Amino acid sequence: MPKVELSPQVLIPARPILIVGALVDGKPNFMEVGGGGSISADPPFIALPIRHQRYTLKGILDKRTLSVNMPSVEQVKEADYTGIVSGANRDKTADCRFDVFYGKLATAPMIAQCPVNLECTLVHIISSNSHMIVIGRVDATHISTEYYKDGKINLDRLDPLLWIASRADYVGIGKSVGKSGTIGKEIKVQ
Repeated sequence: MPKVELSPQVLIPARPILIVGALVDGKPNFMEVGGGGSISADPPFIALPIRHQRYTLKGILDKRTLSVNMPSVEQVKEADYTGIVSGANRDKTADCRFDVFYGKLATAPMIAQCPVNLECTLVHIISSNSHMIVIGRVDATHISTEYYKDGKINLDRLDPLLWIASRADYVGIGKSVGKSGTIGKEIKVQ
């Protein structure tokens, strides 16, 4: 297949939308992150790109804790709002009518309406030109009971929000095209 060389860029078509929470000046604040994800399974670590000037970063650095909240497609307006409005100027928790709860880390506010919530302790920060890469250890994971049955997450019901950067568009997960760890076995090696 012929190729065209482009300028250096990250061409990952769909990125998870995550809403990161932190206590800033004693109040819960949340911001949208378009990307990031798991970087280790044992222990579980997550990496999140956060712009240097973001208000939420102030709380993460101060308390050394954060939450990662996974919105569903039904929460697209709230997720987008947390990305376009600064907590320095507005109370996004009140504006979005988020029900905030806390777990074992008393300084990592989580959003009850989001199907999945991670409580994280800040372990590393890597600075790049445009972002701080926040690396957190996942200390606790919470999932709404309606999305969890028989020890499994029901992703079909969960329908996490994804972002296609090149189109500035939000989407959900499409249909399955194959089971991991299984579909590749259809390739016959001689």
